[in-house]
Amino acid sequence: MNRHFFTLKPLAALALALALILSLAACGGKQGDASGSSEPVDLTAFYETLTQNENAPALMPLEEAELMDALYPGLSEIETSQRIVATAAITSVAAELALVEVANAEDVPAVEAIFQARIDYQVGDDANPGGAWYPETIENWKQNARIVSNGSCVMLAVWENADDVAEQFSALFA
Repeated sequence: MNRHFFTLKPLAALALALALILSLAACGGKQGDASGSSEPVDLTAFYETLTQNENAPALMPLEEAELMDALYPGLSEIETSQRIVATAAITSVAAELALVEVANAEDVPAVEAIFQARIDYQVGDDANPGGAWYPETIENWKQNARIVSNGSCVMLAVWENADDVAEQFSALFA
């Protein structure tokens, strides 16, 4: 019995060493996103964190393709890894959040242009009234809309404290 015990010890040590090496390799082998971060960014978790704040506006996610296409023409044609778009539940409130991770980083400028077109439509111009209708709401779209990109992720935040939301979004990639 003693003789078998001593031959099993080196095998157990070898098995333990292999398990340790494999676990280290698994932890170190995660793919990063285009921003250089070692962890992919979870836009859904970011959305939930923002909207669960007691000061957050009431938003309703846009899940119907027709409504998405009406508010963000062209967005559904871009291949995305993640996409969360939510708008204010009441039209008199200037609040909207769009979070997109594109499958191809070359599509980031197209998403930015779609987001800018949304802002431009809501604000309007001298010839066309803004889609936001109410003067205060239009002014909020003018003053509190932010488009922020990092790697393959783009965010449009229309929020009372849009600068804070933009900072929180950027911090996801630090």
